[in-house]
Amino acid sequence: MNQSPNSSSAVVEIDLLQLIEAIWKRIWIVIAATLVCGLLAFITAKFIITPTYQSSARMYVNNTTERTSNTITSAEITAAKNLLDVYIVILNSESTLDAVIEEANLPYTTRYLAGMISAKAVSSTEVFEITATSTDPAEAKLIVDTMLDILPDRIAEIVEGSSAKVVSEAKLPTHKAAPNVKKYTLIGLLLGLVVSCGIIVVLEMLDTTVHESSYLTETYNLPVLAIVPDMRRKKKHSGYYGDYYYRKEA
Repeated sequence: MNQSPNSSSAVVEIDLLQLIEAIWKRIWIVIAATLVCGLLAFITAKFIITPTYQSSARMYVNNTTERTSNTITSAEITAAKNLLDVYIVILNSESTLDAVIEEANLPYTTRYLAGMISAKAVSSTEVFEITATSTDPAEAKLIVDTMLDILPDRIAEIVEGSSAKVVSEAKLPTHKAAPNVKKYTLIGLLLGLVVSCGIIVVLEMLDTTVHESSYLTETYNLPVLAIVPDMRRKKKHSGYYGDYYYRKEA
């Protein structure tokens, strides 16, 4: 990092090569920080965060509009998708969730259960998917099964002449949905790399120490009259050793 002395206000010139060299000189710190952060992220995801499981089922939106031909029109598709949105609202309604809690004997409030259940259209079709997330795989399946039992009757009560049919039943999840150990570990490694490099770069930019005489001659265009050697250096070939000066024999 250089500062131009000719301008009224200090202009900072960032030497990318200098910053890269600073990082390379401390590469062991970067490697250590990266590995430590990756290890901490792995331990957190593997042993600390409680895993969650997801169970899903699909239902088909039944559009009762009478067709005049065997061709499905865009109006019929739009009507079915509108019904799908209505069904999802009914699914997330307080009365439906209360019925699920009572039927499955769940120890949750309506608001908490609403956070465990999600519903969405499947690839913009007339089919929607219900997903329940829980720390207990059996409970996740129970919630979806109960929803499949209750929702058709709830839909028939509210939307006259319409219905929803089950396309696929819920299955007991055997693999956890979260956390993703690999993803957490990669994020930890990346975080350690970025943070360690960032700290080194900041410290290098804040360092105002003159390390080479060439910096003075190139920056200020002034001759160097004398250089005070570092008496602490241990290199014998530098002319100094410890606190003593010695002259090499010819």
